[in-house]
Amino acid sequence: MSTAALLKKVRKIEIKTKGLSNHIFAGEYNTAFKGKGMAFSEVREYQPGDDVRSIDWNVTARYNSPFVKVFEEEREMTVMLLVDVSSSGDFGSNKQFKRELASELSALLAFSAIKNNDKVGVIFFSSIIEEFIPPKKGKTHILRIIRQVLSFNAENKNTDLSQALEYFNGVIKKRSICFIISDFISPNFERPLKIVAKKHDVIAIKINDKREETLPNIGIIPIQDSESNKILHIDSSSKIVRDTFFKNQKTKKEYLEKLFPKSGVDMINILTGTDYVKPMINFFKSRIKRR
Repeated sequence: MSTAALLKKVRKIEIKTKGLSNHIFAGEYNTAFKGKGMAFSEVREYQPGDDVRSIDWNVTARYNSPFVKVFEEEREMTVMLLVDVSSSGDFGSNKQFKRELASELSALLAFSAIKNNDKVGVIFFSSIIEEFIPPKKGKTHILRIIRQVLSFNAENKNTDLSQALEYFNGVIKKRSICFIISDFISPNFERPLKIVAKKHDVIAIKINDKREETLPNIGIIPIQDSESNKILHIDSSSKIVRDTFFKNQKTKKEYLEKLFPKSGVDMINILTGTDYVKPMINFFKSRIKRR
C-alpha cells in the first residue's frame, strides 16, 4: 500500500470512528467501565443529609464547624489493545479484510478511551510479540495505532495468543481494560487467558468472515491457508465435504463460546463487511446492566 493510499485510509477511518465515539459510544463507554476507585477531591462545609462518616475531624476542629471530605471517581484507566497481525487477517470475502475491520474497531475503542481521558496502548502479535506501544494519550498516538494496524508487516505469519497474553500480563502491572482483537485461530491459550482475566478486565472481539463458516457449492476450489501457505483442493459440490467443514467450524465456535465466560472474559462476535455498531452498543449496554 502506497503512503498516499495509507494516509487516505487512516483519515477515512478517523472520521468514521471518531464520529461514532463522540456521538454514540462515549457515554456507554464511560458508564460501562469502572474507574480505579474514589479519589479525594475537596473539603466543604457539612450539609444536612451528608454522611457523618465523611466528616473531616481535623478541619472541623480547626474551624469549629463541621466539614466533610468530598470524593469523586477516578476515571483515568489504561486500555490495552491486543491486536492479531498474523496472516489470517489478510482475508475477507465481504467488502473488507479482517485486518481492516480490526483497524476500525481499534480506532473506535481508542477514540472512546481518550475522550474519557484514558491511556491507550497496543500489543501487536503473531506467533511472536511483533511490537509493543506503551499506553499514552492524544490524537497523534491514536493515529499511529491506526496506521500500524493497517500497514503492519508481521515477521511471522502464524498466531500464538498464549505468548501475547503472557507478555501483556508481565508488562502491564496495574489492572487495565484489555480488548483482544483476533479471529482466535490459535492453539492452547486457555491457561494464560484465565490468568490474565483474574488480574485485568478482558474482552474478546472475535472477527470472522462468513466464508470461514460455510462453503459455497461451486465445485472444486483451491483453499490456501494464509498462515502456512498450504493449498488444498476441495470439492465443495460434495454435501459431505460442506457438512464436515460446517461442523468443524461450529465446534470451534462453540468451544470459544464456552471458554470465554468460563474464564471470566466477555465476547463480541463481528463479521467482516457488516455493521459493528449494534453489537458494540449491545455489549456496552450489557456491561452497564451488570454494574
